[in-house]
Amino acid sequence: MQTVTKIYDNYERAQRAVGDLEAGGIPSSQISLLANRNVSAKYDDRDDASKTAAGAGLGAVIGGGAGLLAGLGLLAIPGVGPIVAAGWLASTAAGALAGGAAGGVVGALVEAGVPEDQAHVYSEAIRRGGTLLSVKTDDDRAEKVRMILDRHEPLDPVTLGDDYRKAGWKSYDPDAPPYKLTEAEIERIRRPL
Repeated sequence: MQTVTKIYDNYERAQRAVGDLEAGGIPSSQISLLANRNVSAKYDDRDDASKTAAGAGLGAVIGGGAGLLAGLGLLAIPGVGPIVAAGWLASTAAGALAGGAAGGVVGALVEAGVPEDQAHVYSEAIRRGGTLLSVKTDDDRAEKVRMILDRHEPLDPVTLGDDYRKAGWKSYDPDAPPYKLTEAEIERIRRPL
């Protein structure tokens, strides 16, 4: 089993990747999406997500072919604030938070096999408006998953981390105040392709 994780600067790119994964036979139960709540105007006034928003349904996907995106919910992540989340990774991160365990998104990603330095970059990217997709897949399907995700132009985590570090960032800090996106950043992550 492998975990393939990518970060996107635009929510629609990630949505399209999810659609292509599902159309390619990847079960929704193996796909996770975590995004800054600003990806949609419907979450603009929502600051009420809590640690317990993990609730029973976050990790589950609505049946009947509804797909992963039908199961989106809000989850509070320290240092990020409310995020839009669905899938196994959301459940893992939320479970750690609800149980008082350390780690959140970074810990959940590391537990899934993502190198810790990349897990910090991915968490910071979500904080700054990015959308993360992570797929648990059998070894024989991992290359197919990578090809599908790469078609939608993910950001390179090494380059992204280097850019963050040039601006003084060291690692994801769950005690940092939530990042306030500018109108331009919100427009970028919501922009239709």
